[in-house]
Amino acid sequence: MKKKTFLFNLLIIITFFLSACNLPSSNVEDAASTVAAQTVEALLSATPVPSVPTASFTPLPVPATLTPIPLPISTNTPAPTATSNCNAAQFVTDVTIPDGTIMTPSQTFTKKWRVKNIGSCTWTGFSLVFDSGDAMGGPASQAISTLNPGQEIDLEVNLKAPAATGTYRSVWRINTSGGVLVPIVNGYLGRSFYADIKVQNTVTATSAAPAFAVTGVTFTNGGVCGAFTATANVVANGAGSVTYHWVWSDGATDTITHAPIVYTAAGTQSVNTTWSVAAAGTYWIDIYIDTPNHQQFGRASFTCP
Repeated sequence: MKKKTFLFNLLIIITFFLSACNLPSSNVEDAASTVAAQTVEALLSATPVPSVPTASFTPLPVPATLTPIPLPISTNTPAPTATSNCNAAQFVTDVTIPDGTIMTPSQTFTKKWRVKNIGSCTWTGFSLVFDSGDAMGGPASQAISTLNPGQEIDLEVNLKAPAATGTYRSVWRINTSGGVLVPIVNGYLGRSFYADIKVQNTVTATSAAPAFAVTGVTFTNGGVCGAFTATANVVANGAGSVTYHWVWSDGATDTITHAPIVYTAAGTQSVNTTWSVAAAGTYWIDIYIDTPNHQQFGRASFTCP
């Protein structure tokens, strides 16, 4: 009996173990993984995947060809002007009739200006032309002799004082052969020069004593190449003192304080200077009257050799 009971119990135990091999796993991680996988699969099958839109590119329009608009062409032709490095002049001094000179009504006189060609071109066919103010009986234009660059010339014109009393100014300029105005360094408004006079009646003009002034200078040349001598004969219209200095063609001026030329009455007195220059060429010496005129007079000219 005990043997049968033992066999029955062994059989139950074996059956239990065999049944246990077929039971589902109780591992929590395996179960969770299975559930998650089934959930993802369900979501993928239940929710449609949205399609990613493909970007579309609209090509930019090709810019239209621009046609340049031509600038308007001016129909106004500017007045011709002198080329600064070709035709140019420099006003040097009033040789005669200083500004403010007193004249009697209808008195005739010769006005003379000294100018220099400081351009690079030779003046050929140029003319002295009346510009503005009172013509004082002068010509509309007057020919100027040919002048090379660096040379000076005295331009003169015969004028006549107006018949009525008053202050008058006659303005003149230089024109090229083509009628182009020549600019003038140190000139009036950079373009001209003038004669300026005061017309008084005979009684007033003769009764008033004229202001002391140098009225003219003549030169006497001497010496030889290498040691030139210039003598200035200075004419004054009355009693007074004259101060001066010399001016040379190489652009130099002396810095010596010369003793004044003293006049006890109207007359002429002489002063002189020397210049040691031996290089070949043409030279000149002027005298500048500091007082009372503030005016340059000239000239003594020399040629070497």
